[in-house]
Amino acid sequence: MEPQSIQSLPREAGAGHSAAYRYLESLLSEAGIQLDGSRPWDMRLRRAGVAERILAQGSLGLGESYMDGWWDCDHLDQFFDRLLRADIPSRVRLWAVAWHHLRARWFNLQTEDRAWEVGRAHYDLGNDFYAAMLDRRMTYTCAFWQNAGTLDAAQEHKLDLVCRKLGLAPGMRVLDIGCGWGSFMQFAAERYGVQCVGVTISAEQMALGQQRCAGLPIEFRLADYRTLNERFDRIVSIGMFEHVGHKNYATYMDVAQRCLADDGLFLLHTIGRNEHGHGTDPWMHRYIFPNGELPTVAQVGRACEDRFVMEDLHNFGADYDRTLMAWHHNFAQAWPRFASQLDERFRRMWRYYLLCCAGAFRARDIQVWQWVLSKPGRSGVYPRLAS
Repeated sequence: MEPQSIQSLPREAGAGHSAAYRYLESLLSEAGIQLDGSRPWDMRLRRAGVAERILAQGSLGLGESYMDGWWDCDHLDQFFDRLLRADIPSRVRLWAVAWHHLRARWFNLQTEDRAWEVGRAHYDLGNDFYAAMLDRRMTYTCAFWQNAGTLDAAQEHKLDLVCRKLGLAPGMRVLDIGCGWGSFMQFAAERYGVQCVGVTISAEQMALGQQRCAGLPIEFRLADYRTLNERFDRIVSIGMFEHVGHKNYATYMDVAQRCLADDGLFLLHTIGRNEHGHGTDPWMHRYIFPNGELPTVAQVGRACEDRFVMEDLHNFGADYDRTLMAWHHNFAQAWPRFASQLDERFRRMWRYYLLCCAGAFRARDIQVWQWVLSKPGRSGVYPRLAS
């Protein structure tokens, strides 16, 4: 749908209050959300058929109908916070959603061939676009906001926290699995004097990362993690495990185990979910992160069995709410620069993505974990750090 047609859609208060409208109205009222209400978190319908589309297609219908301009909400983050705290999504059971979950359960959607899809679809969107949205180091993962007042400071605080948890020292060789634009490697090389090798599945990220890290002892590789087979003193993976998939967790941990020195440390930073089942969402899979899957604590723990000792587990998922809101602010400010190349439907899609995720973290529906892992038999006691 073109931007002009989105803007011209008429506002309709529930299409005559159909049965679907009344049912959706009843569900949302349990979360304190009104259809066609005036509060910032209320859902305002702009054409007929919204309720039917949502009830027929679940999260996919909710997201696509917003992208198409069928409904609006002033503060989507507040909408999703309320929706998830009331557990409304679990009340809508759909064959379409069930099929998506069964497909992910039966098939390996994160094979070595499929691994490149998310790079092309998401991370290769454009370096200028991401530079406008992110902090100055282009760190596309959760910031750590304790004692930090700006996004730049909060991201550096997170990077330094990772370095201290790993006990980095000059001369160490560090592997970064899913290195992005190299923000961690650049920080670690500059501040801690280490050498780094980073792997990514995004050609755009690697090209810019090489420019940004020129002159530092940093090597970028365009490669899948499964190809790695060499030893490193330390391993870090920040925000990549969400693309691995449960059928590959054991393989991923085998790679980390064979690449980690016997006395080394491995820090795994990942978004995670609370509930059992399958950590996929049809809308997010189609539009943002193809083949993405969020793990549970139990799944990560099982993958570590007979491979690693868990030295530390740290959850600061609430900080992702503030991070996403900062990214959304930057995105909204920078949008006029990109409006001519990215249409109105994209703007609504990206706004929906950032703010629905902020609401999910605010509701504590999803988390951010940092696991520090070592090999069995490693001598010494892992120090607990003051944040």
